[in-house]
Amino acid sequence: MSVAEKTRPVERPAAAREPRVADEHGRRIRAWELALRYLLLLAVLALTVGPFLWQLSTSLKGPHEDIFSSPPKFLPSEPTLHNYKRVADTIPVWDYALNSLKVATANVVTNCVGSALAGYALARLRYRGRRVATLVFILAMLVPAESIIIAQFTTMRELGLNNTLIGVVLPACISAMNVLLMRNAFLNLPYEIEEAAFVDGADAWQRFLRIALPSVKGTLAVVAIFAFMGSWDDFLWPLIVLSDPSKFTLTIGLNYLHGTFANDERLVAAGTIIAVAPLIALFACLQRYFFRGVGEGAVKG
Repeated sequence: MSVAEKTRPVERPAAAREPRVADEHGRRIRAWELALRYLLLLAVLALTVGPFLWQLSTSLKGPHEDIFSSPPKFLPSEPTLHNYKRVADTIPVWDYALNSLKVATANVVTNCVGSALAGYALARLRYRGRRVATLVFILAMLVPAESIIIAQFTTMRELGLNNTLIGVVLPACISAMNVLLMRNAFLNLPYEIEEAAFVDGADAWQRFLRIALPSVKGTLAVVAIFAFMGSWDDFLWPLIVLSDPSKFTLTIGLNYLHGTFANDERLVAAGTIIAVAPLIALFACLQRYFFRGVGEGAVKG
């Protein structure tokens, strides 16, 4: 036997090697820890996605199918889209959806533009009172919306914006949380890049539009999703400020699908799916930016 054969390490068969699963720090994860993590993830998935799937199943069930059977039956025996047609026949759901889309689009635009400008000013510009302005935005997050809703309604009435979609948009056109998200995203950018642009003669607007803003697209996606969801799901403020049924948003209109003496669960489920579908579509389009943006705009202590 040669010396090379004596010093060659003995390789274990591939079948005898133990599979190694490690976390992001390289630490080995035991089998029971991995199983526990998957069980927790499945439990969270069931709690979050389960009600939506049940509503989807209910909306597809026919009028002669028992939705309160015991044990409950998840899959419809004869799926039908008739409930969605009944929603459109009961209320002008597409007109309400269009009103909600107008409000949500306006909120997305104003929040993205306003939060980006305010966040950049708080993070990059040097002026007296910058720390006080940041503190004001933090304190604004601590004020419950219900505590100022009467003052907001009085303001909209004095401005002549009562019973208008502009009156629905205006109070939430710029969110304090979105401003702080953009501020922290801009703070994470290296100062050397903007210093080099400043040496080359770029002013504040050029540095903002050409350097800072393209680097925080992920956080802008987060702001857009939060603004769209907040305005699309809002019920209390549109209910207070709107009185003309032709200007109702979708959340208010869907409230007419159930009442004191009539409550069709299939109809309510179909209306719920119609209301949730745009949110799912928006998140599906922006998810690749969303998870990156959460890290960009993470609030630091």
